[in-house]
Amino acid sequence: MEETDVLGPPYTVETFVLRPDDEGAVEANLVRLRATEPTGGAVLYVHGFCDYFFQTEFAQWWADRGWDFYALDLRKYGRSLRDHQTPGYIEDVSAYFEELDLAWEAITARDGHDRVMLSAHSTGGLIGSLWADDRDLPLAGTVLNSPWVDMHGPFWLRLGSNVVRQLGGYQPRREIPRSVNPWYGHALHRSFEGEWDYDLDWKPLESWPIYVGWLRAIRRAHGRLHRGLSLSGPVLVLTSGRTGRPKAMDDEVWTTDIVLDVNQMRRWATQVGAHVTVVSVEGAIHDVVLSRPEPRARVYDELDRWLSAYVEQATVKERA
Repeated sequence: MEETDVLGPPYTVETFVLRPDDEGAVEANLVRLRATEPTGGAVLYVHGFCDYFFQTEFAQWWADRGWDFYALDLRKYGRSLRDHQTPGYIEDVSAYFEELDLAWEAITARDGHDRVMLSAHSTGGLIGSLWADDRDLPLAGTVLNSPWVDMHGPFWLRLGSNVVRQLGGYQPRREIPRSVNPWYGHALHRSFEGEWDYDLDWKPLESWPIYVGWLRAIRRAHGRLHRGLSLSGPVLVLTSGRTGRPKAMDDEVWTTDIVLDVNQMRRWATQVGAHVTVVSVEGAIHDVVLSRPEPRARVYDELDRWLSAYVEQATVKERA
């Protein structure tokens, strides 16, 4: 049953009750924004790590073009996070396929959409791509916003995956020490130096702890992607123009990707499908649709150009 979402009207949300896990009850939540003049198309959006859906400008952009917009808050994230749960924790990314399958069924079988676009950000880009490939979905297209396709950091860090695999087998809940500066969050949230409003309990400034079992699941997922996927339809990969490594709260924080390595995204982009377009937008940040107004406008220009050339033109030909 749909209810009014925390974003307020016209957004609605419905809850999927999932199979319980070792922490107890599990759920996921599907948010919907209806198009004013629907065309039969729908977008399914999947967020990243330590994140949830709040990107209303992005949703409205699709709705204005006749696409019903759906956003799934995965288990243990955002609207779906419960007090008894470890935020974001899983030991196999295929666990998410349960709620993704339910979302797909709701969008297609129940709501009757005959064209579905997958859109996903960061870790969601990894999860969503593996799910779509595993299910061999007839996607109208896929938009990957700074997908997480490899470990960010030097080569020796990626070699450490062998240790992660071994530890993950018998100490999955062992926390991995790390320090996360709050600069990215400060650049986003309007309470600090950004323009966006979101729940800091659901998307905290200094992220969440990460655990060996979770990282092992991510590295396994990276390996699957590196071996090659076969997503149907055209794929657009949007990234920042460059990776940033700021040492202070300076201009790099607002104009580069300070979370992941854009060179890795470019390297592995062609592994997700046969028809992939990669666009790097100078001045964009990690979540490209939350960039400053000028690069953000360029992001939407590129998205509009790709949508017109590869998705809408194909639909016209199919219906001719």
